[in-house]
Amino acid sequence: MKKSMKAILSASVAALCVFGVGLSASAYELNAEVKHVTPALREASTIGVWHHSNPDLQNLKNKDAILVMTFGTTFADTRAKTIDAVEAAIQKAHPDIPVFEAYTSHIIIDRVKAKEGIQKMTPEEAFSKLKAEGYTRVAVVSLDVIPGMEYSYDSIITKMQMSKFKELSLATPLMYFQGTEGEPDQVVDFLNAVKSQFPVMGKEDATLIMAHGTPHPGNAYYSVIQDRIEKLGMNNVFVYSVEGRPNLDDVIPKLKAKGFKNVTLMPIMMVAGDHANNDMAGDDPDSHKSILTKAGFKVNTYIHGLGENENVRALYIQRANEALAAFPVSYTHLTLPTKA
Repeated sequence: MKKSMKAILSASVAALCVFGVGLSASAYELNAEVKHVTPALREASTIGVWHHSNPDLQNLKNKDAILVMTFGTTFADTRAKTIDAVEAAIQKAHPDIPVFEAYTSHIIIDRVKAKEGIQKMTPEEAFSKLKAEGYTRVAVVSLDVIPGMEYSYDSIITKMQMSKFKELSLATPLMYFQGTEGEPDQVVDFLNAVKSQFPVMGKEDATLIMAHGTPHPGNAYYSVIQDRIEKLGMNNVFVYSVEGRPNLDDVIPKLKAKGFKNVTLMPIMMVAGDHANNDMAGDDPDSHKSILTKAGFKVNTYIHGLGENENVRALYIQRANEALAAFPVSYTHLTLPTKA
């Protein structure tokens, strides 16, 4: 931790530290005045990649696996282009480590089974399978975009497996660090990756990137995204969400005030599923396309999930690298981003 931050933190908060079982690659530095650090303080300090080393299982031979957790989708075509493509890219980057998959949505699992006859595993089932097959070290990669409610679920279910494996790690979602305390600005990294799919825009053209939105405090990431959009000089790009803020009603006045006449709608979700096809681009009067058309804009839609973007897939490979690098010794050779 930088000295400037140490000066303003109380001793109890400064006690948040980075060493011991179950800690991340990054966390607050222990204040020298604090002699005893409780497990609660250790857990509260965890930022970045979470890692747990089980002292009772250190005699086991290393047998590694990567487990990709995703909400899932019932749209088979976009699944192949997004979720499957990301998993394939991670597998290609790590040919000697098998990649497994788990869907966090039980509803999606049931619908895929009923519609396609494909049985997807829940996280619990996936961990049980890995344990039964003798895997001792599991690196979990979440396909979530921000650390919201879904990522919290990924975190909880992973931590519930601590007694079963020699080593566990959980990667951060696509966006996590925001350039503070020497960490990378992953919001900027994301925008630099996704801008490759932005259309060529004139002075009357705007692109609206549609996020999911959440009642979780992680919804604040969308404000950070808009801040970074503006700092990068993308003055004709706006973020909005389906189920959070800012929403479409927040953005329309900005479009009118700046004189935009043509709008491209684009999802920033892993898959182009129900939200992209119906909420965003559907023909119903309450779809975003219909609302904007009624408001006087000419609307185009870009119906592709983030997983189709090669640059975004590269970021998820990086998340897998970070999760594997949390394991002792074996993966210290992996290329990781440098701190700011």
